[in-house]
Amino acid sequence: MSHPFEIHGEITVDATPEQVWDAITTGPGVDSWLMGRTVVDGDGKTSTFEMFGSTSTANITTWEPGHRYATAEDKNPDGTFTAFEWLIEARDGGGAVVRFVHSGALGDDWEAEYDGLSVGDQAYLTKLAVYLEHFAPRTATHSTFLPGPVTEGSWAAMTAAVGAGTDAADGQPARLTVPGIEPVEGVVEFVHATSFVGMRTGDAIYVLIHGYNGMMFATAHYFDDRDRSAEIEAWQAWLGSLG
Repeated sequence: MSHPFEIHGEITVDATPEQVWDAITTGPGVDSWLMGRTVVDGDGKTSTFEMFGSTSTANITTWEPGHRYATAEDKNPDGTFTAFEWLIEARDGGGAVVRFVHSGALGDDWEAEYDGLSVGDQAYLTKLAVYLEHFAPRTATHSTFLPGPVTEGSWAAMTAAVGAGTDAADGQPARLTVPGIEPVEGVVEFVHATSFVGMRTGDAIYVLIHGYNGMMFATAHYFDDRDRSAEIEAWQAWLGSLG
């Protein structure tokens, strides 16, 4: 049995509607703040999302450049599907208001799925705002989304990794302190205790997530050309230490 759901979000950003549009309707733009890899075909009216070897395709149902964008998947045999709608409005004096609706139908484990989506959507909406205000029009040269163990709770380890305490707050100084990664200064930009915490540096966005069914994730978007292979291995080792 499927269960309808709807999640709403809103952010105000110091970016033009055109910059917001590019961030949500181009593959490189989306890949600069969302997990996985996205390909948007405005002419063919499809959006394709790939992660961990699994690919899903949605139909673009609304395409109003600089204002409104919406996609919807075909229903699965069990009735489940997801849809997204974005509304962009210019603000008097500059900037834009971005409204977001994630809807559709979830499966039998719908309560856990809904809780996970509610947390994840807020994390990624926040990441979109940070990307627009600090990195756009640059796009990420590389992104990583690393799954880790299922844990009872790792909030202390998560906050320590960005050089903050368990009372971490947006805007406070941050320092990346993961073994094997060169320490770097930044700012805490993402806090939703005890679900996610993250930081922004001059050339990267990091977010650590304790998400769906208690699984840990480490995510990063890099906006420079440095070789990050050793750093990714360090993140994998850090995740492994939490199990």
